[in-house]
Amino acid sequence: MKPKVLAIIPARGGSKRIERKNLKLFSGQEIIGYPIEALKSSGVVDDIIVSTEDTEIAEVAKKFGADVPFLRSAKNADDFATTFDVISEVLSKVEQDYDYVCCLYPTSVFVTAELIKEAFERLSEQSEASSIATCIEYSHPIQRALSCDDGYLQPKQPEYYNSRTQDLETHYHDAGQLYLFKPSAVLESKRLITELCIPLVLDGNLTQDIDTLADWELAELKFSYIGKP
Repeated sequence: MKPKVLAIIPARGGSKRIERKNLKLFSGQEIIGYPIEALKSSGVVDDIIVSTEDTEIAEVAKKFGADVPFLRSAKNADDFATTFDVISEVLSKVEQDYDYVCCLYPTSVFVTAELIKEAFERLSEQSEASSIATCIEYSHPIQRALSCDDGYLQPKQPEYYNSRTQDLETHYHDAGQLYLFKPSAVLESKRLITELCIPLVLDGNLTQDIDTLADWELAELKFSYIGKP
């Protein structure tokens, strides 16, 4: 039997640095439309729920084919609510059980149907794993990090100061693009990157955090360069 998969897109109406970010036109289309279209094209997801307290976001989400069966609670619509809080609220309200949950952010314009399918296939093949998340390799070894103590640069790990880059262990950071997980594992750990999480490593040139207008402009440049995913 095919596993049941629920996709959740957390889309709060408030945005401090980019006004109405989740509805802003990105390359001619409301930005929230891109992850919804990727999810629908993947053939993996059974249901797509957008979690929002904003009625305009709800209407646009429905236009692209997502469901908004309820509005987000006021408690989880402020600046302090975490993604886990939103996921937990949605799972407490849905009437059926799902084998997997996929979480995408509304600004995940570079997520493709192929990436979603790859994440699902890899997690399905590793029964002992409880989640998979996108990540990016740090562009410079974090062992060579510097701090500024009393106005002077100091190595955080002096023992690695003269080490060759190729001799240092590679580290990664959360790309914030895609999370796919077994819901019971996330509800237990209260975080999307669970203890048994598979890395899905992305090309850093094909991702972009969108927190400021400068980020937005850079993302549009990347998007136009590579073409619509």
